[in-house]
Amino acid sequence: MASYLILQKILKTGFVSEPAPQPDPALRTREQALQAEILKVFGQAVAIRHVDAGSCNGCELEIHALNGPHYNIDGLGVKFSASPRHVDVLLVTGPVSRHMEAALKRAYDAIPDPKWVVAMGECACTGGMFGESYASCGKISNVIPVDVEVPGCPPTPTALLQGILAAVSKDAPNANG
Repeated sequence: MASYLILQKILKTGFVSEPAPQPDPALRTREQALQAEILKVFGQAVAIRHVDAGSCNGCELEIHALNGPHYNIDGLGVKFSASPRHVDVLLVTGPVSRHMEAALKRAYDAIPDPKWVVAMGECACTGGMFGESYASCGKISNVIPVDVEVPGCPPTPTALLQGILAAVSKDAPNANG
């Protein structure tokens, strides 16, 4: 009897979740442009090292979404690597906590030239609600040079893809190399 009442309530209530988004064909051209640009600049895949400098993990959730099958960044030639010695792009999230300042500098110094730094999220770009204090250095550019800032709290995976494209584009100025 209880299952009947549950089914009756479900039928009466209807769908309460949002409908799935419609596909955006414009994204496909951006993805193809990203892959073409990566191959043009590097002749191979671009490798990224992610450093969490003290974030709330909101940006990391979007990075995980970017790694999922929907965006298929591996197929686009974008790979994540554990070693900064084998990467082209340093992706940094969160405001730089004082405890992460030296580690972030070491990761940056270990990346061979040419290298690009992408600051992802409001905290990485501006220091966010944390700002500069006894415990926080604030934004990433207070510690290392930044080439591209991807604002948002958190930014969407598409915005992050666009930031990566802006970083590795030949037309983008590279202050580091």
